[in-house]
Amino acid sequence: MDIRSEETGSKGRYSTVIEGHEAEMTYSRTSEKLVIVDHTGVPDALRGKGVGQALAAHAVAAARDGGWRIMPLCPFFRAQAVRHRQEWQDVVNL
Repeated sequence: MDIRSEETGSKGRYSTVIEGHEAEMTYSRTSEKLVIVDHTGVPDALRGKGVGQALAAHAVAAARDGGWRIMPLCPFFRAQAVRHRQEWQDVVNL
């Protein structure tokens, strides 16, 4: 899955287009070391295909690579963080 990253100022997003439908995860950078994931949007046509999970895993990988932590305000990302508590504890604040 090809996931694009965009960041403008303190706002950022990860997005992908599959079968002509765009899914996204947005975040706000509060400091050099902390981002808040605030929204995950996956169109109904892509539900159940692992797109949201792929966006969440991409955010976690980006945090590891960038040396920052994630605060999950988005209900979907928070649920994923709880599900992957042990694997993601190094970068996710629960």
